[in-house]
Amino acid sequence: MAFDDHFRLSVHAVITNLENEVLQLKATYGDKHWGLPGGALEPQETIHQALLRECHEELGQEIVVDYMSGMYYHSHYNSHALIFRCHLIANPKDSTEVITLSSEHSEYRYFKLDELSKVQRQRVEECINFDGRVKSAAF
Repeated sequence: MAFDDHFRLSVHAVITNLENEVLQLKATYGDKHWGLPGGALEPQETIHQALLRECHEELGQEIVVDYMSGMYYHSHYNSHALIFRCHLIANPKDSTEVITLSSEHSEYRYFKLDELSKVQRQRVEECINFDGRVKSAAF
């Protein structure tokens, strides 16, 4: 890669409920796909700053970052996605709703692992089953 080439980097949160289902958001743009909370880094932003900002914007909630579990290359986007295990500061057992979506997403839902796409499932399973070694793969 040459010095002046451009490259994308994004951060994403794996957040689960008490049943170990994974939070995903449905985009209002592009192909309106479901995906993990998170997004691209802004100039001069650290990966942790970006993750906290993106989750606050997309969920209307503060998160705690527990650990980074993997870094995955996506050839379609010429991008690396960093995956972090996180949890909401708000109590998910509370009967009041804790998530307030931004205009970038139309709905949210907790998915069972077998409902996730092959790529998403690998990233999420490696995050949930984290053994202290950061994983990587290319898709």
